[in-house]
Amino acid sequence: MKTRIPETLEKALSKKKPRVAVVRSRFNEEVTGGLLAGAKGYLAENGIPFSDEAQLFFAPGAYEMPLLAKALARSGKFDVVACLGCVIKGDTAHFEFISLGATIGLVQASLETGVPVTFGVLTTYDSEQARRRSAPDTHNKGIEATAAGVEAWAELLRIQSLV
Repeated sequence: MKTRIPETLEKALSKKKPRVAVVRSRFNEEVTGGLLAGAKGYLAENGIPFSDEAQLFFAPGAYEMPLLAKALARSGKFDVVACLGCVIKGDTAHFEFISLGATIGLVQASLETGVPVTFGVLTTYDSEQARRRSAPDTHNKGIEATAAGVEAWAELLRIQSLV
């Protein structure tokens, strides 16, 4: 099932394909694998090239993702950085600190570099919620995070053409 894309994005993609990097957390590999499959599916169906070897990077966990995302965004080699991870609540406050650190760090990376850095980090209360959000269907958050980055890239191109 093809994802419906906005007209602005369709126009941008007809002229140029964005260079997309994906940062995947190693924690909760089953879940992040599903998110990655969704992201790669979205890129493929929209004709956006992707190579695991050159465009896929691994973070130990969600907390480390902002540093890698910022380095990739600053490199000048990528137009979009999609971050895919999963933090599942346990019995301590660790969940809140990791989630907050990842969220703020990814937002800062995007704002400081001007490159869309997307938040495809699931923050769930249990494993079942995480599995549902990473399943191979239209609710896959890897698809959503990647699509959001590509759409933001297209809008940034449009804004730049106005200046």
